[in-house]
Amino acid sequence: MAAKTCLVTGASSGIGHATALELLHAGHIVYGAARRVHMMGAIREAGGHALPMDVTKEDALQRVVRTILDEHQRIDVLVNNAGAVLHGAVEDTPLAMARDEFEVNLFAPARLIQLVLPQMRRQGSGTIVNVSSIGGELAFPLGAWYYASKHALEAFSDTLRRETRQFGIDVVVIQPGIIRTDFEAGTARQLREISGDGPYGQMAEAMARAAETPMEGGPASDPGVVARVIRQAVESDLPETRYVVGWQAEALLQLSRSLSDREFDARIAGLA
Repeated sequence: MAAKTCLVTGASSGIGHATALELLHAGHIVYGAARRVHMMGAIREAGGHALPMDVTKEDALQRVVRTILDEHQRIDVLVNNAGAVLHGAVEDTPLAMARDEFEVNLFAPARLIQLVLPQMRRQGSGTIVNVSSIGGELAFPLGAWYYASKHALEAFSDTLRRETRQFGIDVVVIQPGIIRTDFEAGTARQLREISGDGPYGQMAEAMARAAETPMEGGPASDPGVVARVIRQAVESDLPETRYVVGWQAEALLQLSRSLSDREFDARIAGLA
């Protein structure tokens, strides 16, 4: 198939880094974007482009999109992978932190989509991949703002898909399960700082200790499994609207769908 021009955000590590390399190895033109541009050497070595970008900065978003269009006059694929996680009880979490979470997980991808859509419409084609989580359907204790942002991203994606299908543009949601990355490296610290000393302290400490348990060699999936699914979606003439991938992803979603809310609450009570 013809090479596609792709932009992957959050490409300095984890799922984004693996996705950029997967698309490069498949013969596509790939621009990886992230704040930590020094961590994208492997993308450059594989023939890709590494661009600095803070997804919360309007000028940075515009500059990256303009660079790609200046160099290739088209953009075929946008993978919105950059994200942030926030852990703490609803009662304890400052709303300023909650707003920052939505800025990164919802408004930044939304703005990038606004910037690439005019060109995709002119082309009559394009694929927008929004990396969500099983947390786009589920919600566990001490992570309300993260789960709320992913729920919002999925609703946003559904509306976007229905608006843009007339222009030949596909919108895909990826729902990873438990993936072995450094994405939640700060989870234990956040839990203790935000909720460790209050009425949710016991729950926060239990979850913090669980987060500190090493995943190396454990059952969590490698980011590469998500990257391969993203490539499948990008290269498909008719991609699925959602892809569930990674350890425990399908099992937890099916469990949630098959139980009442009260029954599911009881099943996950030991997770925090």
